[in-house]
Amino acid sequence: MFAAVLDTSVLWPSLQRDFLLSLAVEGAYRPMWSTVILDELAHHEAKKLVSRGSAVDDAELAAQRLIGQMSQSFDDALILGWEPLEGTYGLPDPDDEHVVAAAEMGSAEVIVTENLKDFPTAKLPALIRAVPAREFAYDTVRQHLTQGSLAVIALCERSGRQGPKLSVSDLLTILDERYKMTATAELLSMAPGLRDILH
Repeated sequence: MFAAVLDTSVLWPSLQRDFLLSLAVEGAYRPMWSTVILDELAHHEAKKLVSRGSAVDDAELAAQRLIGQMSQSFDDALILGWEPLEGTYGLPDPDDEHVVAAAEMGSAEVIVTENLKDFPTAKLPALIRAVPAREFAYDTVRQHLTQGSLAVIALCERSGRQGPKLSVSDLLTILDERYKMTATAELLSMAPGLRDILH
């Protein structure tokens, strides 16, 4: 199965994370990450929740609960043994070396990140490329349209537990306007499983 390392930068935005992971649940690809990515995500998630008014202890508990849910849902996503490769790529920011090391150790084909400048092609192993979330989502949905439709429906059905209840139309609008996944939203709007719901 096609494998992709998801950088913290694409996991931090909540709904984008839910969409990308919903695609993985439906079998469109295999997600991967390192302990460092999960630690960074927990830190930023807690910080985000505090900025929205949560108490520090509550925010940290919620962040750890998120990491636990991700780890349980994708028990083969955590890449181990990447540490010897860290520091061998010469990236602009040495703090990003763990991402490439995990990708190489896990035989991932893609690193999904919003920080493309930190992952120059010339510094990456030959079989690995870095792409933004919107490009990854489009390529994944284009190749797995049925799974993409199922991911949208499942995400909408789960919505409302925390935050507003989302219709398919709501979700596609958010993917388009908030996350710049315009091509993906357009593709999904024409998918057989969603077209009937929307029209």
